[in-house]
This record gives sequence, structure tokens and C-alpha cells, in this order.
Amino acid sequence: MFLTETKSKIKSIRQGDPDWFIVDGLMMAPRAGFQICSSMPYEYKLIITECINKGWLQPIANQHLHEEFMEKISK
Repeated sequence: MFLTETKSKIKSIRQGDPDWFIVDGLMMAPRAGFQICSSMPYEYKLIITECINKGWLQPIANQHLHEEFMEKISK
């Protein structure tokens, strides 16, 4: 019996990867990020900020390979 390896059709894009930024004319934006609600208690914001700064909490974006292909050919 042989096991076949199934390749994922989803690509994970991390901060620092070449495709991390989306470019639209002159506008450049990261693919993913964090949005903190203004009503969140200040102490929690400090904890989250420290986690991001120390690299314990990292933004990541997931994209279907088909979308990546369409994005590349539309440039």
C-alpha cells in the first residue's frame, strides 16, 4: 500500500515574505495585520503590543494558490 501526499492549495504568507505587501498603484499595504478595538482595556493593549514586538504574536495571511496565480498574471 502506497500513501500519496496531497499538496495543499493554500499558501501561507508571513511578514518578511516577498508577497507580504499588496501593491495597488501607489498604495502599498500588508496582507494581514491586527486591529485592536478602542474599547479594549489599556493593560490588554500593552500586553498584545509587547507580544507583537517580541515576535510571540505574528500576523499571517492565507491565500489560495489560484488567487496567487490570478494576482501574478494580472500585473
